[in-house]
Amino acid sequence: MNSQPPDPAGHTIDETPAQMPRAFWEFHARYDQPYFEYSRIHLGNDASARRLVDATFVYLAVIWPWLELLENPGAHAWALFKQRVVGELAAQGRTPAAVETLAFARAVRAATTPLLDSFRTTFRAAYGIQTAELEESLGLFSHMTRLSERQFDVLVLHDALGFDTRHTALIMGISPATVRSTRRTAKHRLATAMGLRFDDSSDHAKE
Repeated sequence: MNSQPPDPAGHTIDETPAQMPRAFWEFHARYDQPYFEYSRIHLGNDASARRLVDATFVYLAVIWPWLELLENPGAHAWALFKQRVVGELAAQGRTPAAVETLAFARAVRAATTPLLDSFRTTFRAAYGIQTAELEESLGLFSHMTRLSERQFDVLVLHDALGFDTRHTALIMGISPATVRSTRRTAKHRLATAMGLRFDDSSDHAKE
């Protein structure tokens, strides 16, 4: 089997194959929302995210006969989608996880809440430091963006966007066990980088 997808050059949204198999639409229903939410975090607005996701599914529709023969089509689709996100950001002169978007800032805070909750209370009481100042002093954004790509994606999908372990695994095309171990490693790495302690027992992951 050819290891490369067919060339979809020349196809546009209006030229999506009219009669796609049921499996494609099931795939679309499963991945459309997480792709959109992830795109919005990086691109910063709904319209740009929707255009990118729709264009991605047009691409996937064109290469579907090739894609569905793969052992793990979800993982390949995720990789292709991520390439499109990076390409769109590059076209805008930006980099992935650029901190200037409000959506990304919210996602980072949501993903790191278990690390910061008790620390916020202590610092506000002792030193009068506000939440934003605390996050800035700990280098929250920079540490988050220094995680590995997989660690970052797991935290964003699971903790920021609220997908449970099973759905996060499905979206990324990896196993639930890999999601759990990757998430645990990422949390410990963030905590160590920020000089905090992370107690696994206090972090109840959604299964």
